[in-house]
Amino acid sequence: MVLPFTKMHGLGNDFVVLDARARPLALTAHAVRAIADRCTGVGCDQLIVIEPSRAADAFMRVYNADGGEVGACGNGARCVAALLMAGGGSISLETLAGTLHAEDAAAGMVRVDLGPARFGWRDIPLAREADTLRIEMSLGDAVAVSVGNPHAVFFVDDAAAIDLADCGPRIENDALFPERANVSVAQVMGPSTIRLRVWERGAGLTRACGTAACATVVAGVRRGLCARAAEVRLDGGALDIEWREDNHVVMTGPAATSFRGTLDPALYQDLPADRERGAA
Repeated sequence: MVLPFTKMHGLGNDFVVLDARARPLALTAHAVRAIADRCTGVGCDQLIVIEPSRAADAFMRVYNADGGEVGACGNGARCVAALLMAGGGSISLETLAGTLHAEDAAAGMVRVDLGPARFGWRDIPLAREADTLRIEMSLGDAVAVSVGNPHAVFFVDDAAAIDLADCGPRIENDALFPERANVSVAQVMGPSTIRLRVWERGAGLTRACGTAACATVVAGVRRGLCARAAEVRLDGGALDIEWREDNHVVMTGPAATSFRGTLDPALYQDLPADRERGAA
């Protein structure tokens, strides 16, 4: 049977969203990669499956384009919330990283409470004990933050001058990060304005990353570089981020639907093992 999908994006960070609340859907890493392929599939940074939840209005399962499952996705949460709220109200989304709360912020904007920021070395997690405020790495001193997923944030003089395509993969896969890391280069332009570029684990260079924007404001406040509420300007547009006094990080930004369609079973059902080995 064909499988309906919705293609969505938040500031150009794009998603294929599948609704599996009525019928369970099991996807292998190979199937996720096939759907996410921009030449032979639909194409996306992340694939999101909406499932039933006993703890919230819905469960949001997130896969990166490389097929790996991850705990959280800020832009994805806004898109799923917008899809399920259908233009108003609020909603709770269970994820592997915890339950998120979202509300309609009007004019096509969605506000999401991503929960508390964490910066203990075990919470990131790191492979060894370290001062998460200053970790010496090849690109400089990183601030490590978890907002449901691991981030390494570097504050630089000129974010545009950093070759993220070169250094991003190396830092993402550094042995210090057993679950890999999202890599951000941030340029503080003023107390409430940050320019940000992101290398996302499992997806590569991305036009926007919601959790990276959140992690960057947390890192900037910890370093004494910015206010607790700031506009973060990514390649795809701007997000408003607030790190509240209760330690919760709140993100406000747009969510948009690009198109809807159906997936042919040949795309998301795995090839027999012998055929897949032969193709490789």
